[in-house]
Amino acid sequence: MSVENIAEVEGGDEREAVTSTAAAAAVSYPVAPGVRLNVRSGPGTGYALVRVLPEGARVTIHCQTPGTRVTGPYGTSNIWDNIGSGQYVADAYVRTGSDGYVTHRCS
Repeated sequence: MSVENIAEVEGGDEREAVTSTAAAAAVSYPVAPGVRLNVRSGPGTGYALVRVLPEGARVTIHCQTPGTRVTGPYGTSNIWDNIGSGQYVADAYVRTGSDGYVTHRCS
């Protein structure tokens, strides 16, 4: 899947089409320093542990959904970040720069 953006060329009326892939446009966010973050099969601490992200990990958030309320380095929140199929992490451990949703809700 590619996305086409139109950019104004400096100093003129010409337009230049710039094509980029959706993956290149994806934003990744850092996990809190010194944290090995649990990845769960659903949006809550009661879901099965899928894997553990190592210290220094970054995550790409596909969508977000409410779940178990968790307190972490970035506050207390019930927002869970979907980072892959059947993979969720507590948003309170991810530095998104926001106390709220930074992307669409999971459907």
